[in-house]
Amino acid sequence: MSPVATPVSAWRSQSVLIALGSCVGLALHLLLRFAWTPAGGWLGQPWALWPLFAVLLVGGLPLLRVIGRRLLRRELSADLLAAVAIVTGVWLQQYLAASLVVLMLAGGQALEAYAVRSASFALQALASRLPALAHCRRNGEWQDLPLAELQVGDELRVLPHEACPVDGVVLEGRSSMDESYLTGEPYVLPKAPGSAVLSGAINGDGALIVRAEQRAVDSRYAKIMQVMRSAEQRRPRLRRLGDQLGALYTPLALLLAGLAWWLSGDALRFLAVLVVATPCPLLIGIPVSIISSVSLAARRGIIIKDPAVLEQIDTCAVAIFDKTGTLTCGQPSLSEVLPAPGFTQAQVLQALASLERYSRHPLAAATQQAAQAQGLPLLEASAVSERPGEGLRGEIDGRQVQVTSRKKLLAQLPSASAQLPALAGGLECVVLLAGAYAGVCRFRDEPRPEGQSFIRHLMPLHGFRRVLLVSGDRESEVRYLADKVGIKEIYASQSPEQKLALVRAETARANTVFMGDGINDAPALTAATVGIAFGQASDVTAEAAGAVILDSSLQKVDELLHIGRRMRRIALQSALGGMLLSVLGMFLAAAGYLPPVAGALAQEAIDVLAVLNALRAALPPKALSDC
Repeated sequence: MSPVATPVSAWRSQSVLIALGSCVGLALHLLLRFAWTPAGGWLGQPWALWPLFAVLLVGGLPLLRVIGRRLLRRELSADLLAAVAIVTGVWLQQYLAASLVVLMLAGGQALEAYAVRSASFALQALASRLPALAHCRRNGEWQDLPLAELQVGDELRVLPHEACPVDGVVLEGRSSMDESYLTGEPYVLPKAPGSAVLSGAINGDGALIVRAEQRAVDSRYAKIMQVMRSAEQRRPRLRRLGDQLGALYTPLALLLAGLAWWLSGDALRFLAVLVVATPCPLLIGIPVSIISSVSLAARRGIIIKDPAVLEQIDTCAVAIFDKTGTLTCGQPSLSEVLPAPGFTQAQVLQALASLERYSRHPLAAATQQAAQAQGLPLLEASAVSERPGEGLRGEIDGRQVQVTSRKKLLAQLPSASAQLPALAGGLECVVLLAGAYAGVCRFRDEPRPEGQSFIRHLMPLHGFRRVLLVSGDRESEVRYLADKVGIKEIYASQSPEQKLALVRAETARANTVFMGDGINDAPALTAATVGIAFGQASDVTAEAAGAVILDSSLQKVDELLHIGRRMRRIALQSALGGMLLSVLGMFLAAAGYLPPVAGALAQEAIDVLAVLNALRAALPPKALSDC
């Protein structure tokens, strides 16, 4: 719970001190109250009250001051009950009951802080696995350097059973690595030259030489460790729901307390009802369940940047997918080469692959792999340029080579229209040699293996009413993929502005989930109710998204859906279940069966039950996916 307007971390530290001081004060009260004097007899009540006065002054006054400021801002919250209980306890000279309320509130904050630490145990365990120093080769010598000093391109040595300090690529050696802490999958993966390695993964029996591809602060490990910090700085909608429930609960409790006093004529019953009514389960159970679910998602390779995602995702009715890298693997392969008359397949492919190796275009790797599979050597190119809107150009063996699109070819050489093959689904590029049309190369970016089963299960099992595929690619390419995975609504040739307008329009009608992985998806990710970025998304895309799937997999999206639904259920169980128990205690107190001190102890027991139930959200269930 958060009864103050000061920063959360500062109040938590203060609450821990107040809770400890309250425990000391109450212990001294009991000791003095029941101490036996040398002269014989009990020390008595007057001396025993001084520790309680200290508790009320040191712990109660700060609470009353903060709640008073909230009332001046016309914020009616459940903490008002605690303030009234403390004031009433002092007025009725029930100092022990008033002190127990102070302990209950401060202890609730301390309990939440402990629960947060318990929920993030997996992240702390991962942090302890990382070495403080890395074995780095500098100036031909091996040195042990702090992780902060490592740079991209450094060569590092990972010894057997050590944790990999950064994300990188294996240069020398063979071994295996346990990446389960990062991916959530219980697999030990083999590593050889060329294999990617993740920071935090534990090396097997062989030593490896690794080239750093990321700095330590940009690594997979660092991204996961940022989860808790970002989660604590955000205030999700479900927690605001807790405040709203508290605003309804507070007048109900005050009304019942007033009726108990009026009907019985006993002011102690008014105090007893308020002590039991203090709604710690409502204000503790929700944030603990949120942080617990954030931790579980992190262990499954899902970064929750905005914890509100966990509450909102189970309410979404429309799923909107980008195409490349989301529903497809983002790794197109060459399917066919169609040469023009006078050219051969080998000529076209060799020229294309030789030029594409200087490009970062998504098709570059596919063309080089195809040329290598056919045994075609790559030729040296010069004067390579890749200006926006002009395609890729270069010179090979004294001949100009150009890679462009069908549309640009027809604008440049209208006479080539008779030689072009008919349009087909998938990707294509056009190759020109020495200014003449030489051929078309076609590519396929196949859907993810789990794509069809994932799409089919969204409506019956997760309550989605519509599934849309939105892409900037040609309609034939988009339709080909949609037919493969079973999506009926498609929007092709969409610019980022059109994607944004579409997502806004859909979100105005119903809650939406948008999934994408490119910079051009960032506006749509922001506009959707829930934005999910895939894989090695750009910094811009990741910032726009509420959640990031580190391992590009639709199954991870299904896990996120289940984690969100489960979090919402557990949070409401903790909050509403605790409130129901509190209401039962309020009626017992109103009937005179729970005096103020006993009511405070009963409320503490309810708090513990609510937190223990909320902590279940951090425990992985037997299955987190049904696709």
